[in-house]
Amino acid sequence: MEKHNIQRDEAHRDIHIRGLFKSFGDNHVLRGVDLDVYKGENVVVLGRSGTGKSVLIKIISGLLKPDAGTVNVLGQDVDKLDNFSLRELRLKIGFSFQNSALYDSMTVRENLEFPLVRNKKNLKRRQVVEAVRTVLEGVGLLQTIDQMPSELSGGQKKRIGIARTLILQPEIMLYDEPTAGLDPITCIEINNLINTVQERYHTSSIIITHDLTCAKATGDRVAMLLDGQFLRQGSFEEVFSTPDERIESFYNYNFIQ
Repeated sequence: MEKHNIQRDEAHRDIHIRGLFKSFGDNHVLRGVDLDVYKGENVVVLGRSGTGKSVLIKIISGLLKPDAGTVNVLGQDVDKLDNFSLRELRLKIGFSFQNSALYDSMTVRENLEFPLVRNKKNLKRRQVVEAVRTVLEGVGLLQTIDQMPSELSGGQKKRIGIARTLILQPEIMLYDEPTAGLDPITCIEINNLINTVQERYHTSSIIITHDLTCAKATGDRVAMLLDGQFLRQGSFEEVFSTPDERIESFYNYNFIQ
């Protein structure tokens, strides 16, 4: 059973992908992928490392071009946009990188101010200060505002990375392995934060992971990527209630109870 009542119709569709193919030489990563993400929905894309999960979100954000297929984000065909329009679209897409991607030479405050000052040049200083405090409070880390990234734990860096993404108030969030390398308690905190972001900012999200606990905790819908295609889509229970040995082995490999 999903966590939210999502309206799944064309009017509420933020991401629409059909027939998506992407290869790197002889490595056929995506082989005809179809996916829709609706307003306010968390969709988890599950799969082992190297199955094309990260390639998918790089294509959605225009960082990679597909070989074939259509990718429509917020009503725009991504591969047909000129550079200016693509930059404008990316301001509406928050990208939470696996390594948090913080600037080591900047304080937490400066890391958060940087994208805001660069992309919204008309903001007054008071508005920038207020925005930084608001997103830090949102991720529960206001006390770190003057710390350097080297002073933060892995989980704190992840939260600050998400805060820096949220400061531009994106409509879509793309999370790349949000719980990778974190201890179980911190994983729970990050899962809760992903759900808080969904509730507070009404974002539509794709969460790329191979962590079944994360998938179960955050996903309104789960899509299982295997051999370049989505093998099953639905609730967590629907995806894993199958005798398909490939899906069973993935489940068992992750040792989830």
